[in-house]
Amino acid sequence: MFSVEETIPATEAAQIPKQRGETLLETAVRYAEERHWDVFPGTWLEAVDGVQLCSCGDATCPAPGAHAARPDWASQATGSATVARRMWQKQPNASILLPTGRTFDAISVPETAGFLALARMERMELSLGPVTLTPDRRMHFFVLPGASVKVPELVRKLGWSVGSLDLVALGEGAYVAGPPTRFGSRGAVQWACRPTPANRWLPDAEELISPLAYACGRDR
Repeated sequence: MFSVEETIPATEAAQIPKQRGETLLETAVRYAEERHWDVFPGTWLEAVDGVQLCSCGDATCPAPGAHAARPDWASQATGSATVARRMWQKQPNASILLPTGRTFDAISVPETAGFLALARMERMELSLGPVTLTPDRRMHFFVLPGASVKVPELVRKLGWSVGSLDLVALGEGAYVAGPPTRFGSRGAVQWACRPTPANRWLPDAEELISPLAYACGRDR
């Protein structure tokens, strides 16, 4: 059964240890070491007069403490646990960002559509990869690389125009924030479906696109 972290008790037996209490450094290293995901440190939050502001210095930052800190972030991303440890030792409060288009792509949908899709996928007994839930009310479904190229045509085959659905495939050149990265005072990124040994092998976008497109169509 699907579970939302800190909301519905997890039921899967072989779970990767919970992140509660772990430092960002420990979590970033574990992503690289256990999942072989590339990681890179982003911006972080700084307290100014009791207010949590983004280290980028923009008081109106749309993703405070949760975006790339430098334009060459793609070359900074690493799959080495040793290098990841070294980077977060320099800035322990940096957000954990995961580049897409490498070990995984991500299909991004609104939170309401995401939960509807999860329920539908459970009934269909589909195998899922990890799924994140962000404070800006988006869900990211991790799938095999190549989704960003496939998804537009897959959506059209289902009878939808690409622009009619709030469904975006993130591939090369993009990234997602990994739990427990915080978006300012809005809260932290969570796992709606956490990484486990059982979902190490990711689904192809084609396996999930039908329930995701259906849910996004219902959510319009």
